[in-house]
Amino acid sequence: MDSPGAPESMLVAKVAGAALLSFALSCWLERNRDPSASAIGLVAGLLVYNAAVVVLFVYAALVSKMNGIGIWPAVGLHSALLIWCAAGLRVGRGARA
Repeated sequence: MDSPGAPESMLVAKVAGAALLSFALSCWLERNRDPSASAIGLVAGLLVYNAAVVVLFVYAALVSKMNGIGIWPAVGLHSALLIWCAAGLRVGRGARA
């Protein structure tokens, strides 16, 4: 299915969609949270966002042949943030248990 518009604008729209999805997930996970508890839902939302951005950027670079000076540093940055969020969730769950 071909979509109208430049490939770069479609990538930006997909990243914005990932941001909206992660925001909705964060809100859903935090809806009944005790105010004194840790904010695991917020970190989970960030984890989903960073994972989606890494997948979208790698797909854009390898399959869609979008090459630019910032795409691989952005993949590296979001991968590092993804690992950091995963470690934070692991520590947060260990503290709750």
